[in-house]
Amino acid sequence: MKINELKSTLTSGKKNKRRGRGAGSGLGKTSGRGVKGQKSRSGVSINGFEGGQMPLYRRLPKRGFKNPFKVKIQQINFNMINNLVQKYKLNPDEITEDTLFKKNIFKSSKGYLKLLNIGEPKNAINLEISFASKKAIEVLEKNGGKIKLTKK
Repeated sequence: MKINELKSTLTSGKKNKRRGRGAGSGLGKTSGRGVKGQKSRSGVSINGFEGGQMPLYRRLPKRGFKNPFKVKIQQINFNMINNLVQKYKLNPDEITEDTLFKKNIFKSSKGYLKLLNIGEPKNAINLEISFASKKAIEVLEKNGGKIKLTKK
């Protein structure tokens, strides 16, 4: 076996259409574009054009409202915090929102963090976080932890 006899299994055996290579190729002269007109020229995209009929995106009514000032919030709870302390070897005495973002545990682009009362904290946790539910604050402080809210 020689190097020119090797066959690649990665690419398919399908050949590209070679346009504009003479009449015998079947795609010569106008290269399958027909004759004249806007679509025979290069640089044309007529997306959404329906031959003069009112396009679908204009026939349908406008609906809904996107609030540009909406505050994006991600949820975090005691079960998640317990798992994160074990998995990422976090110090429960000083868990901040910034450290969770810096260690790529949460993405800051998806919004601030809010602590919810789901599960039980295993040990006393000192948290610095944007938001928290009243019940979660109660449970955390009853368990000997402290919480500092950065947003209100």
